Amino acid sequence: MAKNTSELLNQLKIDRDGAADSGIPGRSILVAAVISVAVGILVGALAAAQFSADPPPETAAPAASTDKPTATQPPVQIPAVKIHETVLDASGYITARRTATVSAQVMGLIADVGVEEGMRVDAGQVLAQLDAAKAQVELELAQSRVEVLQAQVASIRANLGEAQRQRVRYAGLMDKNYSSRAELTQSEASVESLRAELASARADIRVAQLEVQRQREQLEDHTIRAPFAGVVTQKNAQPGEIVSPSSAGGGFTRTGICTIVDMDSLEIEVDVNEAFIGRVREGQKVSAQLDAYPEWEIPATVEAIIPTADRAKATVRVRIGIDESDPRILPDMGVKVAFLRTGE
Repeated sequence: MAKNTSELLNQLKIDRDGAADSGIPGRSILVAAVISVAVGILVGALAAAQFSADPPPETAAPAASTDKPTATQPPVQIPAVKIHETVLDASGYITARRTATVSAQVMGLIADVGVEEGMRVDAGQVLAQLDAAKAQVELELAQSRVEVLQAQVASIRANLGEAQRQRVRYAGLMDKNYSSRAELTQSEASVESLRAELASARADIRVAQLEVQRQREQLEDHTIRAPFAGVVTQKNAQPGEIVSPSSAGGGFTRTGICTIVDMDSLEIEVDVNEAFIGRVREGQKVSAQLDAYPEWEIPATVEAIIPTADRAKATVRVRIGIDESDPRILPDMGVKVAFLRTGE
C-alpha cells in the first residue's frame, strides 16, 4: 500500500478549534464536502489494497520442450476413386421376362396336381394330370381302325395276285383257242380294279395312322408339363376342378393350373418422363436399390428403351437388366434406380 490506513484517517480529522475561530459562515459546508470525497477515496483504496493482497492464480507451466527429434509420419496415400454422377432418378418394379400361366389345351377334369407354391420345376416336368379315360379309348379305337384297314389291304393284295394269275392263264389259253377274248379282257379289268382298291386301302391306312397320331397327341394333352424351368409362384387349381383353355366353360371353370416364373429372366422396368429420356441410352450403367433392402446397391445396365411413349402419362418405358442375380430379388418388388454417368 502507498500510504498507511491510519495516516489516511488522520488526514480526515476536523480541526474544530480552527473552525470555531474562523468567522466565514460557508466554511463548514465546504469541509463536509471534502470529507465525503475523502471517505470515498479511502474506501476505494481499501478495496484495491485487499485485491492486490490476494495471491495471483497459478498458471499452467508450459510443457518443457525436448531436444529429441520426432519421427514424421509419411502422408497417407488415398487411392483415386472413380466418381459416379447421377444424371437421372426413377422408380419402377422388378418384372420377369419369362412368365407363364400354364393351362391345358383341352377341357377336362383335373385328376392330380403335383406342384406347390415356391417349388422349382424343370422344363418338361409334369405339373398336373387330367382325366384321360375317354382319350385313351379314342386312341385305341383309332389303332383298331388301322388294323382293320391293314387286313383289308392284305385281302385285296391276295385277290390281286389271283387276278393276275388268271389273266396269264387266259392269255395262254387264248393262244390255243381254249378261251375267248372277252374272258381275257375281263381278267385284265379285274386286275386293274384290284390295283385301284389296293391303292385306296393303303391311303385309308395312312389316314387312319394320322388319326392315331392325333388321338395320341390328344391323350398327351391331358398331361400338363412345364414349358420352361422356373419357380411356381401361384397354384390356381385343385384336383376335382374343371380346367379349360378359355373361360367358355363358365365362372367355375379354371383357366390355368399354375404360374411359373423364370427367375433368371428378372429385370427392372421403369417409366421415364419423356422430357428426360434423352439422358438414357442403351448400355448405360445403373445403380438400383430395392425398397425392401435400401442399403443394398444392385449393379444394372440399360437393356432397351421401348420405342413408344405413353400418351396418358407422358413416359417412356425402359428395360434394365440386372448384372448380378440374387435370390433376394423377387418379381413385383419396388425398386429405385439412378442412371449413372461415369466420371473419368
